[in-house]
Amino acid sequence: MALFFIIFFAVYGSANFYLFIRGWQALSAYPVLKPFYTAIFLLSASSYIVAKFFNERLTGGLYDFLLWIGSLWFAFMLYFFLWILLVDLIRLANHYIPFFPVYVKENYGLIKLITFAVVLISTGAIVLAGYFNTRIIDIRTLNITASKKGSGIKELNIVMASDFHLTPVNDGKLLNDIVEKINSLNPDIILFPGDIVDEKSKILDRRNIGKVFEKLKTKYGVYASTGNHEFISGIKQSVDYMQRHGINVLRDTSIKINDSFYIAARDDVSKKSFSGSDRKNIQEVLAGVDKNFPVILLDHTPIRLAEAMNNDVTLQLSGHTHHGQMLPINLITKAIYDVSRGYLKKGSTHYYVSSGVGTWGPPVRSGSRSEIVNIKIKFE
Repeated sequence: MALFFIIFFAVYGSANFYLFIRGWQALSAYPVLKPFYTAIFLLSASSYIVAKFFNERLTGGLYDFLLWIGSLWFAFMLYFFLWILLVDLIRLANHYIPFFPVYVKENYGLIKLITFAVVLISTGAIVLAGYFNTRIIDIRTLNITASKKGSGIKELNIVMASDFHLTPVNDGKLLNDIVEKINSLNPDIILFPGDIVDEKSKILDRRNIGKVFEKLKTKYGVYASTGNHEFISGIKQSVDYMQRHGINVLRDTSIKINDSFYIAARDDVSKKSFSGSDRKNIQEVLAGVDKNFPVILLDHTPIRLAEAMNNDVTLQLSGHTHHGQMLPINLITKAIYDVSRGYLKKGSTHYYVSSGVGTWGPPVRSGSRSEIVNIKIKFE
């Protein structure tokens, strides 16, 4: 865990230093702008760190303000960095093969300022478009057939949503929209494979965000597994918070529903990094499960998918990837995971990895869409 923070601060600090210096240089012909630039940059770059470091010691309004600014800065920083990098590559190419017109050389200070302004406006436009894209929640439908004769039901209507990342940024207003969409699908059961909360419960309670979960309507209940952010936020208080608001959190265990099918859930693979102890292996999680019945497994991070197939799991539901959330990060998640978003089948086991219904960090999606997944299973 310590290594993660060392790497994070090294990368975050280096990227911000590079951006600050390049912006400072772009304003060299107009020094009157530098104090304003410095103040805005330092506020933006430090807000998220300050908010998370001081956390509950900040007043509600100040904490929310810093969190909003800092969260948006992550997205702004990414595209700011990519634009500046592109400009530097063009400058480097011109150094070896000169192609800039004479006008550029004669008015270099003005050109730098105009280029900087274009970069800022373009970055802002991408972030703004990504913010509005985040608010569009797709409902995806998946129809599958499973051969499990032990089931006492012929069909099961599942609604799955992952990666809410509830904070003062992803708040009750967004959650209310999500809950309304889920209820409109008339689910038999609702499943949340991790990263539901991303904040201390005291901060979520201040906004009564969890109360919205209590509006969910379902025949068999609401079940969830843990994600890495439940551990980051404090696993005990995260689980207590969810259960207090009607979500049954299963941790490395399984439960039989309506004498017809099983819901099993694994603690997230990140558990050891935060608690020092490993999660149970899949055989332990499924101990006592009658494999003649359908088994639906919640496992937040979609790795080692063959384990579910090798243990006769009917359907595994995962999240975590956000399908990259922002371009070009989705190219990275595609390379890392067998499936970054969507449906996969291995043997007789079905898999669905969701891009999530919320966002981590910036409330911005430029490389994926928010989604709720309606899975309709027919048993044969």
